Amino acid sequence: MSQKSYQTTANLYLIPTPIGNLEDITIRSLNLLKEVDLILCEDTRVTANLLKKYEIKKKLISCHEYNEDKIKYDVVSYLKEGKKIGLVTDQGSPIISDPGFKVVEEVIKNNLGVIALPGATAFVPALISSGISPSKFLFYGFLNSKTNKQRQELENLKYLPYTIIFYESPHRIKETLQIIEEVFGNRKICLARELSKIYEEIYRGSIQDVIKEIENIKGEIVLVVDGNVEKIDYQNIDIIEHINLYLDDGFSEKEAIKKVAKERNIAKSIIYKEYHTRK
Repeated sequence: MSQKSYQTTANLYLIPTPIGNLEDITIRSLNLLKEVDLILCEDTRVTANLLKKYEIKKKLISCHEYNEDKIKYDVVSYLKEGKKIGLVTDQGSPIISDPGFKVVEEVIKNNLGVIALPGATAFVPALISSGISPSKFLFYGFLNSKTNKQRQELENLKYLPYTIIFYESPHRIKETLQIIEEVFGNRKICLARELSKIYEEIYRGSIQDVIKEIENIKGEIVLVVDGNVEKIDYQNIDIIEHINLYLDDGFSEKEAIKKVAKERNIAKSIIYKEYHTRK
């Protein structure tokens, strides 16, 4: 099914909003905020402040993770009535690590239009100011808040040669950096906080360097992590050498054997026997 975006007027418009500095909004976004019949927003208070600055008065409807399953049907009904609807998040481009996807999905299922405007997003300025290669990158967003699941996510990412971008909350950032170092090693990173705001800060260096600098930091955080530039094809090295690589990195014998077994898809008992027979 194709969408001829500008041949109908009753569309759902995904409208980016500033990530901090309220002047970082496009003319087109402002015009659409004035034109739409109603605006879906993550927090009506935050959106009301933005609209007040630009003297825009509109009907605001909350759309968040707890009511999105219900709101999506209302949106479809409004669109079928011929209404033009805007969807915004508190900061940046809608849907990226924010509510709105279920609404978009339902609108598309009903063969109605969804038009996304280009505009502000936090990870792009963090990436291009990081000093870390942007030629190939993966935007990951938030890691799982549970340590065990977070560690597993990182294990799945550790051999990627691409720059990886995460979002993280200030109260978890130190622990997250420590876990990233344990899994990835002491890689080059950039931590950017409060982008475009008066208290914007950017920390660059190794993970260990940055951990030493940050203490009780606040605000929105974007973390840019260098890719695995020393990827090794473990299938082409000896099992003992493979284990020794982890032992040299400070892992215990048990941890090293477990990692080697997983990477080679061989039972731990076989790796253990091989190691103790030949070491």
